Amino acid sequence: MSSFFQRLNAVNAPSIGLGCMNLSHGYGSIVPESAALRALDEAFDMGYRHFDTATLYGATANEKVVGRALEGKRHQLFLASKCGMAMDPESGKRVIDGRPANLRKQCEASLARLRTDHLDLYYLHRLDRQVPIEESVGALGRLMEEGKIGGVGLSEVSALTLRRAATEYPIAAVQSEYSLWTRNPEIALIDACREVGAAMVAFSPLGRGFLTGAIQDPARLEEGDMRRNMPRFSAENYPHNIKLFERLAALAQALNVTPGQLALAWLKAKGDDIIPIPGTRSPDHMRENLASETLRLDAITMQQLDAMMTPDQVAGARYSEAQQADIDTEEFTR
Repeated sequence: MSSFFQRLNAVNAPSIGLGCMNLSHGYGSIVPESAALRALDEAFDMGYRHFDTATLYGATANEKVVGRALEGKRHQLFLASKCGMAMDPESGKRVIDGRPANLRKQCEASLARLRTDHLDLYYLHRLDRQVPIEESVGALGRLMEEGKIGGVGLSEVSALTLRRAATEYPIAAVQSEYSLWTRNPEIALIDACREVGAAMVAFSPLGRGFLTGAIQDPARLEEGDMRRNMPRFSAENYPHNIKLFERLAALAQALNVTPGQLALAWLKAKGDDIIPIPGTRSPDHMRENLASETLRLDAITMQQLDAMMTPDQVAGARYSEAQQADIDTEEFTR
């Protein structure tokens, strides 16, 4: 058993974690701090133990609220954050910087914001194409040897980058977008993770809300919501995609579960080494997502789901060209 799963098991973590990003980042207006604190408290009380944040989210605001909410419970949970991508306070733009000195600086700042002396897992948030991956990973390895982090992770990388990184230092986990309508890790990354012994942590396992049925009209999303710039949510592509969702909704209704629960159960059935971390602002949705842990799907249901929303059926790329420029993952040809 890898150290990643040993640490999760040590705090009795369920096999579904909580992505904390959208409390502070990415989906329009941020959640007021008092409400975010209540949501995180409720998440812990209902059983979540794996909490995921990053330096980038909310220009460090997310780490601050997570640190405040979980400070007194630190020994009872698995805490993950990310470095190598941050908001420039002067320009307000994202900056990718994988230089060793910067990663160490960001780690020290994250530890202070999160009110802890160590992180259970620390990811390189994005590959810096100006810095060899071995240099970035080597810096994270030194942080691990000093006890500041419990495992080295990578985010949004290709199988090739992962294999290179693993020659420098053991990689505990790779975080990548993976869901019914985003199958990119199946191209090569999942096999590479298994080859090097890294867990796959699936972010946006509910398709950025699409797989819950909550988004009927993307034009009504708030200004500043990143989905407004994503091709799959465009006025041209979304009407086609929502018809794909209707098939998922019908199957979920027949099984007496929600579409989101069915999507999470499908993902979990892909392997015990795949850990979904759905994010939500709503404690009710947190509870609904966590309940999917006990849902087991038979072979026929899995076959039906596998045939839904395959890459050739989904309209639009997962990122715009500008967003894709920062991503190292394999992409399906269109």
